[in-house]
Amino acid sequence: MFRKIAIFGLAVFSSAGLCAAQAGGRPDDIQLGMEGLKEAQKDPALMAQLMRDMADPEMMAEAQKMMDDPKFKADMKKMQNTKEFKESVKATQEKLSDPNQAAAAEAKMEHMLKVGNDQMKKAAEGSLDDAMNSMLGNKDVMNDMAEMVKDPNFKKQFDEMMKDPSFRQYMDSMGEMMKDPSKKAKFEQAAAGLKDAL
Repeated sequence: MFRKIAIFGLAVFSSAGLCAAQAGGRPDDIQLGMEGLKEAQKDPALMAQLMRDMADPEMMAEAQKMMDDPKFKADMKKMQNTKEFKESVKATQEKLSDPNQAAAAEAKMEHMLKVGNDQMKKAAEGSLDDAMNSMLGNKDVMNDMAEMVKDPNFKKQFDEMMKDPSFRQYMDSMGEMMKDPSKKAKFEQAAAGLKDAL
């Protein structure tokens, strides 16, 4: 059900909203949001990140604050009254009322999410691997890491970073990488070097 709602929202807002935003000269933040939705339909990694963000309670709380803003409500109401928006809603409802087209749209989204999640995982693993290699080959980098960890504000900053869905993706990737014996050895070597530097 959630996926169907997401498909409907993406289809309506990206096709109608962008046209209306450009024609109506509405604020940049709404127009950028519409452009982001349109891009998400073409970019699997962006789509996967969008779906993760939509499942994140803190991100959705921030989105709710924005939607509760009177100016935002007025802008959205104005957009919903445009011909483009109404036509897009109608076309999307007709498309999703056809079981075959609805199933095809859901299958396309499922495929995009799988591809996007794989892309995000590979990117995060690549970044972590690069970070480990730079730490292991450079004593200055290790000393800088040690100084950062010693900072009394480090734990607070780390806790804040953990609230960021993209950072949590890196932490999840670290857990996956630890299953590989050679990568686990690198992590252990880096941890030992950091301990020595402390």
